[in-house]
Amino acid sequence: MSDTYAMSDAHATAGPQAVMSDLLNGGLQVTQEAALAASMFFGRRNEQATDVAAADAMRRALEGLQIRGTVVLGEGVRGVAPILYNGEFIGSGGPAVDIALNAVEGASSTAMGRSNSISVMAMVDDGTIMRVPDVYMTKIAIGPGLPDDVVDLDAPVADNIRNLADAKGVDPGEIVVCMLDRPRHDSLFAKVINAGARTMAIPDGDISGIVSVAMPDSPIDLYMGTGGAPEGVLAAAALKCFGGRMRARLLFRNDDERAMAQAWGIKDFTRVYRTKELVTGNIAFAATGITDGILLKGVRRRRESLATHSVIADTASGGFEFIESRHERAEN
Repeated sequence: MSDTYAMSDAHATAGPQAVMSDLLNGGLQVTQEAALAASMFFGRRNEQATDVAAADAMRRALEGLQIRGTVVLGEGVRGVAPILYNGEFIGSGGPAVDIALNAVEGASSTAMGRSNSISVMAMVDDGTIMRVPDVYMTKIAIGPGLPDDVVDLDAPVADNIRNLADAKGVDPGEIVVCMLDRPRHDSLFAKVINAGARTMAIPDGDISGIVSVAMPDSPIDLYMGTGGAPEGVLAAAALKCFGGRMRARLLFRNDDERAMAQAWGIKDFTRVYRTKELVTGNIAFAATGITDGILLKGVRRRRESLATHSVIADTASGGFEFIESRHERAEN
């Protein structure tokens, strides 16, 4: 069962659209396999085992795709991450694509039996997604159909909320701002509340929070805060598919992180990036829920079958589709 939003029937035709259809179907399979593997460790309080199981399943699925893939934003650098490391080549041959992925976004949430963990990936044209080191990134994101300059990363919180409320034709009290529930955001939560808006705190799931601003009937109007830079770029790829927009700036805590950024070719440490600057090419995006969250439902494990809830999207069609799938249990 699926819910489709402006997803073009042209995916079934030949040529580039058929390639995009193959990438979407492949991304769906990859994230489903990772989510199913991670769900085995729900509530078992073993974050490492959750990560390992999901990454192993994701890599096996990726190896079977007809792509010439390069992991550009993966599980970490080579030597630290044993698989799905940045720079790893993967796939059985086909179109050249860059891959950004997170086998489990919110591994601690899965391990502790909490909400909002997903498996997620994007495949983009070769050389068209920004490579970033594993540092922090400050982000602000809105959904589609709004003026590009309605919010600004450097504007006061109250101004952003008032401008967004005006653009939506509502009072500031109707605006809901989503942020990660972290001590570093305590002052940001206070500023949002003082501006008259409401807040939604999520335990994990930077990508889910950002993507949710672009969903129909989403309770979230604005995403703000600081999270991982690789997650921010992956979220930007998703937003480009869904029509939302994000502005972001890399955040460095020390000279070592600045040196690492320089090694990655980043020279301007104060630059504010827009969505179209973080990802410039065609995108196929897929995510599957592991635990129930604001974007997707989690894996349902039943006696005879398993159920997953996923979303796929691409820039070619400008549409997206929610998909509920049943998976037969392997016989013992």
